[in-house]
Amino acid sequence: MKQAGTKKGGCGGGCKRFLANNWLLLSTIIAVVLGIGLGVAVREYGKLSSLDKYYFSFPGEVLMRMLKLIILPLIISSMITGVAALDSSVSGKIGLRAVVYYFFTTIIAVILGIVLVVTIKPGVSQNAEEIDRMGSTPEVSTVDAMLDLIRNMFPENLVQACFQQYKTKREEVIMKNEADKNGSIPTENPVTAVMPTETSENNTKEYKVVGMYSDGINVLGLIVFCIVFGVVIGKMGEKGQILVDFFNALNEATMRIVQIIMWYMPLGILFLIAGKIIQVEDWEIFRKLGLYMATVLSGLAIHSVVILPLIYLIIVRKNPYRFAMGMAQALLTALMISSSSATLPVTFRCAEEKNHVDKRITRFVLPVGATINMDGTALYEAVAAIFIAQLNDLELDIGKIVTVSVTATAASVGAAGVPQAGLVTMVIVLSAVGLPAEDVTLIIAVDWLLDRFRTMVNVLGDAFGTGIVEKLSKNELEQMDVTSEVNIANPFALETATLDCDEAETKKSYVNGAFAVDKSDTVSFTQTSQF
Repeated sequence: MKQAGTKKGGCGGGCKRFLANNWLLLSTIIAVVLGIGLGVAVREYGKLSSLDKYYFSFPGEVLMRMLKLIILPLIISSMITGVAALDSSVSGKIGLRAVVYYFFTTIIAVILGIVLVVTIKPGVSQNAEEIDRMGSTPEVSTVDAMLDLIRNMFPENLVQACFQQYKTKREEVIMKNEADKNGSIPTENPVTAVMPTETSENNTKEYKVVGMYSDGINVLGLIVFCIVFGVVIGKMGEKGQILVDFFNALNEATMRIVQIIMWYMPLGILFLIAGKIIQVEDWEIFRKLGLYMATVLSGLAIHSVVILPLIYLIIVRKNPYRFAMGMAQALLTALMISSSSATLPVTFRCAEEKNHVDKRITRFVLPVGATINMDGTALYEAVAAIFIAQLNDLELDIGKIVTVSVTATAASVGAAGVPQAGLVTMVIVLSAVGLPAEDVTLIIAVDWLLDRFRTMVNVLGDAFGTGIVEKLSKNELEQMDVTSEVNIANPFALETATLDCDEAETKKSYVNGAFAVDKSDTVSFTQTSQF
């Protein structure tokens, strides 16, 4: 009887512990189910006007605004403290490993997408005229988009980079001959050109490139600046310590604000998903594009359930599905809000608290991953480009398929971590292989749904990346932890500490930006400089 009572008590305690640890995940899942039910019910019986629909999804809009609010301080503080806490040679190795992993997985995703779309042939049985077009085609030039990517890495104004990105567009130059300057009627034929766009009758047009700023955080520029800034203050020693402490405190404060936002998340997600279901006007389009959607979703499923876990298993030699379960809250958030940048606060929380990844790795790898690691987007762009070619009865030879794979990989890096940025880069991929750019309007109607799933794959790729990079960098991190203790007055001048015999056996620590790591690799915080 006593044993039975103990067993019952243990079971009850285990359930309470499970609920305490996973209440946010469980409440978010419940919110998703309720949101779908509420959306379907209101759609069927509510008869809301456009204004009513707008007001209905207001609580979801508040959640998006909260998450976007926290992106800027989180990226800046985590990148600077992450880089400053590492020796410059170590941070270089970690960065290289992360980038190699990102490009490797992105190329695999593109190849997988191409194999699936060529095998399933979702566009062969349909014609472009059968599908309703929606929205407008973004005007993008491949060369200008790639140059803008590099320009945004080096922003002119750091404050402006916090809320605007630089972009260029082409404007046609209307040339006038001497007679026009004297006031006569302009000639109808365009004058000789620099950039030919029309080949009929040797008539060409001349364009000029005009620069402008568009709304949105220039994440790439901020990351480049933060990496350089972190390396510099890391090498400044005592003089730079006050800045390291400041950004550590900022990071800790930001993560506490994230915990407050988490309490509101289930309510926000409920109305976010319900509002989206109410706003969809044409469900018939899902039937017409069903095979295309199935191709994209099957590719994303294979990449996230088979390929990424397999890479993690081979390198880390641990259960990848247990690691993925630790990221469940971040994956669910990505699925609901379809933005890898806005999911970043939750991704940090899951990687550090649930999966216990070293903070020096997460702070360096996750912001970079949210910006350049777009496995799901690359796969989607490769599938969509070949699907559009099939709709137009165009055969793509092996050269054009290679072009699609290379362009999709490069364009996915340029896709900002915001909702539906993939559509803009989609135009780049279509233009690269001579497909009509306006055909991107054929798939816009279902993009909002596919965008959510590919964002989830992007976030999962980032998360596995932290585990893999941590394993590959284990020797460097242990060398920093075990062999060195940093002088508090000069945190980056490595000195061997004289410890008591007992202390030496139990713990040797490396204090660098407030890290103290014992042999069990658990991260604790020092009294000197707290996070």
